Amino acid sequence: MKKEMIFNKKLFIQKKLISVDSPTFIIAEAGVNHGGDISIAKKLIDVAIDSGADAVKFQAFNASDLILKNVEKAPYQKGTTDNKESQFEMLSALELSESQNLELKSYCNQNGIIFITTPFDEVSLENIQFLDLPAYKVSSTDLTNLLFLKKVAIKGKPIFLSTGMSYMSEVQMALEAIYPFNKDVVLLHCTANYPIKDIEVNLNVLNTYKENFDILIGYSDHSVGVGAAPFAIPMGAKVVEKHFTLDKNSAGPDHLASLTPFELAEFVKQIKTVDLYMGSYVKKPNLSEVETRKSLQKSLVAMNNIKKDEKFTENNIVAKRTGGVGISPIYIKEVLGKNATKNFLKDQIIFL
Repeated sequence: MKKEMIFNKKLFIQKKLISVDSPTFIIAEAGVNHGGDISIAKKLIDVAIDSGADAVKFQAFNASDLILKNVEKAPYQKGTTDNKESQFEMLSALELSESQNLELKSYCNQNGIIFITTPFDEVSLENIQFLDLPAYKVSSTDLTNLLFLKKVAIKGKPIFLSTGMSYMSEVQMALEAIYPFNKDVVLLHCTANYPIKDIEVNLNVLNTYKENFDILIGYSDHSVGVGAAPFAIPMGAKVVEKHFTLDKNSAGPDHLASLTPFELAEFVKQIKTVDLYMGSYVKKPNLSEVETRKSLQKSLVAMNNIKKDEKFTENNIVAKRTGGVGISPIYIKEVLGKNATKNFLKDQIIFL
């Protein structure tokens, strides 16, 4: 597959830069773990702030516009919620109103964290326009919803595009639908279950994305605990997101697979630590190595006494530590065969 689509490799979410050289952009996914309670939603925001995440993300949907009333719950939802209620009934209790979304965004603005939400239907997409969001998240459920992708793309805001439960051909088609209208896209690898088994993580998909698409990549992590996300950073992920909750035992579909406040803080800490470990793409001595280099690297010295005009050979010069003075042995080819300009005693530093 050719890299025929060239997406922007630098984009801003408010004042936060996302690029191949920038620190990892961390999204704390509150999702629907507020249970429809605005006070709990604010507490989740507080937890996200305390963790050091860059953004906190919620979900915007109208159950009647999202799902038919007789649709069964997903398997993981059946395991974490009341089986007597339908998916429609469950989601109806988790909706946030326009005024609640505005209140949450204002609360985020006041407290220095970026507010993002995932619109799950066309009505909600239009209803949240007044929020003037800095970016949109598109859920894996809409990767194949090409008409919806176009509607999101023409809004002109950066897009985090999750790719769970999809085939590579579908990812290609989704990007083709977005590309004519919007080139600020981060492609997120994802496995759409809550939680997933270690064998289902498949971080090598990130390599597949790098090989096939000229685009920023990231990872939406549904693995257990701090999980796989820190390992995605060395593979090129520039955005990671993770679900979190106030209490894993709360009623709702996603709590059990979410991080506790303590775990979220550890998650952010580990991501930032990996960023530090990754460092620069430029191979050169670190500042702390400069003096060490002088002390430990070697220079050319006389292996034995060398008379003036005698040729330098492999049999009369050798490399030893000299404290950084003299000719590095990396230039040995430029020294061999040259005539000594003076007499050198054994262990005397060679100069041409």
